[in-house]
Formats: sequence, C-alpha cells, structure tokens
Amino acid sequence: MDYNAAFAGMKVIDLSGGVAGPSCAMMLAQHGADVIKVETPHNGGDWSRILGRTYQDHSAFSLYGTLGKRSLALDLKTPQGKEILWRLVRGADVFIEGFRPGTIQRYGFGYDAVSATEPGIIYYSISGFGQTGPLAARPAMDPVLQAFTGIVTENKGERDGHPHRVAISLIDMFSGLLGFQAIATSLYARREQAVKQGRFIELSLMQGGAMLSVIRMIAHYLERGTTVRTSMPNGVFDTADGQINVTMIRPGDWRPFCEAIEETGLLEDPRFATHAARGVNLDELYVVLRPMFKARTTAWLADRLSANGIMNGRVNSYQEFLQEEQVAATGIMSWLEQPGVAELVPMPNIPGLPAFESGTRRAHAPGLGEHSSDVLKEHGYSATEIAALFQDKVVGGR
Repeated sequence: MDYNAAFAGMKVIDLSGGVAGPSCAMMLAQHGADVIKVETPHNGGDWSRILGRTYQDHSAFSLYGTLGKRSLALDLKTPQGKEILWRLVRGADVFIEGFRPGTIQRYGFGYDAVSATEPGIIYYSISGFGQTGPLAARPAMDPVLQAFTGIVTENKGERDGHPHRVAISLIDMFSGLLGFQAIATSLYARREQAVKQGRFIELSLMQGGAMLSVIRMIAHYLERGTTVRTSMPNGVFDTADGQINVTMIRPGDWRPFCEAIEETGLLEDPRFATHAARGVNLDELYVVLRPMFKARTTAWLADRLSANGIMNGRVNSYQEFLQEEQVAATGIMSWLEQPGVAELVPMPNIPGLPAFESGTRRAHAPGLGEHSSDVLKEHGYSATEIAALFQDKVVGGR
C-alpha cells in the first residue's frame, strides 16, 4: 500500500451533487480511488457546475468538487441509463448518493437493492435533515442548516446586531470531511474480512452542523444562552491602514497587551484592573481601545503584539492571503491549469499527499461527461453500443 494512494484499485460511484457529497468523494479520488462521477447530461450536469460565475463546464464549486474524478453524463430516468449504472455497481467498493430521501429508492438504487448486487459495498447517503423525521423531505443547503443548527445566531454583525450566515460553505465542507472519515474507516475495517461485508452510512448536514458547533452548543445549553466571555478583549479592530484580529484567553495577557500597544495607563484604570472587571466593563473597554488601534498601523501592532506573545492576525482578503510570504514558505498552495479557465487556479494541497501538479489526474477537474466513452468501454460496451447511447441521449459528453 502506498501512502500517496491508499485507495488505489478501489472503485467509487459518486451520484452526489453540490458540495458535501462531491467533496467527500473528491478526497477518496485524491487518495487513489477511481471515482466515477455520475451526473445528468441535461441542464449543465451537477448543479454545482453552474453556481456563481462559470468557466465552460465549471464554477469554483465544481473545480474543487470534481478534482481527480472521471465524469460520466448519464440519464438515470431511462432504462438504458439504469442498466449502465448497474454495470458500474458490480465490482464497486463505495456508492455515494445525495438525493432527497426516497429519491434514490424510486430510481431503484437504494441500499437494499445495491447491496444485494454487491454485498461488500460501502453505501453512503448524505442529505440535509436526515433520512427520517418530519423534515426529511425538506430541501436544504448549507445556509439553511447554518440557521437551523444555531450557527447563524453566533455570527451577529457588530454594527447591526443581526444574525448572518458564514459566507463560506462551512457545514458542507465539514460534512464532506466527516463523510470521508466514515467511509475511510469502513474500508479499513473491511479489508481484513475474509468475506467482504458492506454497510450503510448516513450523514446529514444537520449532524455536520451540530458536530461543527459542538463546543459552543454545550456551553450555551449548560449556561442557558448566557455564555461567559472567555477572551477579553478580543475581536477585529480597525487600524490606520486596515484591520487586525486580536485574541486573548488568559488573564495574564492583559499586562503584556497594554505594554505592546504602549497604553500602560489602562493597567491603573479600576474598570479594567482585573479579569472580572474587564468582563463587566467590556463594552466600555472596546470604546477606549478602538481609537487607540485606529491610530496605529497594522504592521506596527502585529509586530508589537507578537513580540509580547499576544495572538493576532492581519485581516486579509483572499488575494492578500495568497500573496503572504508564510503561504509560499509552507507550500500549502498549488496553482493549477484547468480547461476553460484563463488563469491558474489556487488549490490548497491536501495534508499527507504530494502537492498538486497541473496535467496529472489528481489535479484535473473533468468537464461534464468527459469520460463517458472510456467508462462505458471499460464496462463492456462496444463502440457501436456507445454510439447508439450517445445518439439516444442516454449519455452525454464524449
């Protein structure tokens, strides 16, 4: 077994769409599995391909979610499409679906049916609210679950006090990693079995959101919503030329903080003299601190705070982050060529794996149906049969 391709030789059928399911399957592909992404040949394929600005067959979402996979554009509403999928199921190790609960069963590919054909298969279902319960059939995406699980209430705007969703696909991405770990550990357990036994794994975005926010959830529940502020002061402060985040969690940080910003007079102010006093008068403290920060540059503050052991970070745009010397020094990013994209695409390298290289399978995001012919040929279809399937629009792409 190669550390760089732990799942080499394994076949994964990925019927999921959006972010959570595809990102999970993408991780399997990055670790060596042959991931066949099955998506409709109609309306642009997986809907993640058309979210936001598009670049031929891709958006930013699908450039990440399809990386390292092969794409088969297949109409599962046709008898021929279903027969093709059954051929793919035979010999598969993992089956991933992300339809609304009940939909995959109507197509005829529920766990009972698939496991009857391939008993050793690891079958993974990802949904919004779960497979059962009063909300199971409700449509859901990341913003909906951020609101439902309580995360939005934690992200109140400083000026308007109104709850806001976190702009990134927070729950989707975390759920993708949860799904990957569940599948990976299942494959690890299965490898020692004389007779391979599969299993059904279920994950919902609701569960992903709960796990993501578990510490704050516990604190809020035990303290009935009146959680103790653990970092005083902390947050984002405007500076003379930008913004900086400051995080303090120990009472002993107060003196070195005041010394760092050259405001030791605060140490004598009875409103802020003790950790408890600062907690009571925190709003007043922010009123005092903000003009002090505004009078200094970000670099001056960062240097002084860091020298005194106070955690801080310049507030960057994504473009500024990508240009940071620390990013280049640690090699955490690769810049990839992708068809249809006029410039190089920044892609974080995956821990434990080699850096991405343009032109390799791992670093390629396939177009819709890019591998349809290849996949069909590998599964026993002749050139004549493949041509007919294209002609009848059962498959798409090339």
